[in-house]
Amino acid sequence: MDKSYTKKRIQINKEMGKQGSPKSPHPDSSKLDSNNDYQSRCIEGRLMSKGFKNDHKSKKRRLSWLRRYVRSIIFTFMLIAFFFLLDLFMSSFLDPAYLNEEKNTTNDDHDLEKSVVMYPRLLNIAKGELEQKETRFWNEIYPQTSIWKPCADNTNVKRAGTIKNRTGYILVSAYGGLNQQRVAICNAVAVASLLNATLVIPKFLYSSVWKDPSQFSDIYQEDTFMNILKDDISIVKDLPMHLKYIDLKAIGSLVTDAYLSKEATHDEYIKNIFPILSRNKIVHFLGFANRLGFDGLPSYLQKLRCKCNFHALKFVPEIQKIGSLLVKRIRKNGHVRSALDEQLLGTFVSTVTLSSPAFKYLALHLRFEIDMVAYSMCHFGGGENERRELQSYREVHFPFALERLKNMKPTELRRMGKCPLTPEEAALVLAGLGFDRQTYIYLAGSKIYGGKLRMRPLISLYPNIVTKEDLLSPSELAPFRSFSSRLAAIDFVACVVADVFAMTDSGSQFSSIVSGFRTYYGEGNGPTLRPNNRRLAGILRENGTMTWRGFEYRIRKMIEEGQRSHIRGANKSIYRQPRCKDCMCEK
Repeated sequence: MDKSYTKKRIQINKEMGKQGSPKSPHPDSSKLDSNNDYQSRCIEGRLMSKGFKNDHKSKKRRLSWLRRYVRSIIFTFMLIAFFFLLDLFMSSFLDPAYLNEEKNTTNDDHDLEKSVVMYPRLLNIAKGELEQKETRFWNEIYPQTSIWKPCADNTNVKRAGTIKNRTGYILVSAYGGLNQQRVAICNAVAVASLLNATLVIPKFLYSSVWKDPSQFSDIYQEDTFMNILKDDISIVKDLPMHLKYIDLKAIGSLVTDAYLSKEATHDEYIKNIFPILSRNKIVHFLGFANRLGFDGLPSYLQKLRCKCNFHALKFVPEIQKIGSLLVKRIRKNGHVRSALDEQLLGTFVSTVTLSSPAFKYLALHLRFEIDMVAYSMCHFGGGENERRELQSYREVHFPFALERLKNMKPTELRRMGKCPLTPEEAALVLAGLGFDRQTYIYLAGSKIYGGKLRMRPLISLYPNIVTKEDLLSPSELAPFRSFSSRLAAIDFVACVVADVFAMTDSGSQFSSIVSGFRTYYGEGNGPTLRPNNRRLAGILRENGTMTWRGFEYRIRKMIEEGQRSHIRGANKSIYRQPRCKDCMCEK
């Protein structure tokens, strides 16, 4: 367009030059310039209009081309998509297991990246070590454990009876959860016998932590309890009328923990409590739990505590029934009948011999609730958000612990074995012991702090994990849903009768009493895996350089030493370690 425009301008100038020649009259110069500009603008307009017309024609040609080939383009894309979907369908149809496995692995790896992981190297190694493993920890590894048998209910025990007269009534209000209450009941039975008093069926205090209004008769069979202990102490369900409405605090009969030292001796009861009981004919132990020691007691009192714990405290039929149903589903309807089943499940224990063998399972008690985690003052790899969250919880619930441990560093606490095991650490211990990926695990306990993000490392190694909520329907659990102690009783049953019981906190009352039951009734075949947290912390500190073979060796050695046939040592709980002459007998 520029070249044609230039030629036109030259032509115009020539024509204008001819008009101004000597042969023609001379026009007025101003008019001439004005006329020239006008003509020029007219010509430019015609030229520009011609250019726009050309552009419009070009666009029309392009649109025409698109209309001509758009169907072909759409068809091509549809054909590509069809072949892609066909390929995906044929692959899925021919090998669905492969695709599902690949998809699950991808999701697992993605989930693991999002979860809180403290030992990624060991976890990755463990994943490749768990296929088709065979462990010897399904059974007791020390055969001498079988030489001990239960005998706390032996009736040929001579009662010492240092106090000859019937002195009055003992009231007990126990605090805490299921197992703290259980310890309080057994201790109260021993104290009532020591003081030759009548025991009123213990009451349970309502706890703002446990939030469970359950009382003795909601969890244990009252009549069975009274009947089994009738030859040892006098037990009544309620106080006589003349004592019911006395102001016990006003007369000095209200005894709190401040009156008694922790794990007090029997002499302390005779010296401090017996005079009150003799004078007022009643004593109320408020908040009673671990106020009776394990050493220095007369043999008959030790035996009585064992008799109470292992024989007299039977769960109510509702708990036995749901416990039996849960265990049946865990075992895939396979048949097992042992002394443990009979003691825990009562008349609901299976009496029918089934053709299928019992399905083995491991029960795992994880103590990783937020109160446990916060109280420990440790760090668990969750970064600054975790620190702030736990610190806020401590300030509200454990202000005294904050002051007591303010100078302790989290790294030092971990080195000392004071930190509760995470689900990831529990998984690594099981992997180190050789439990393969297919191991069926029943998970007991409350809500895990951190939820799914914390559980993913454990589930990545052991996907066959179930809880009571998985195996029991909402309607089956409904009668127990709002009662934490009754829910704990269901977990207690599943853990006691398991083929293997693994704990993460050896100081837990739940784990202690479960392992004690398995020792007492296990007949030498109730293995309990109890890690030494301090030793385990030392092993895990080397996680960046240790070989898997070295890790396995040290983990197995640690657990084996914890499984030895220990006789109860000094100051050790008789509920956890009943192997002693006051509770069990050697064959």
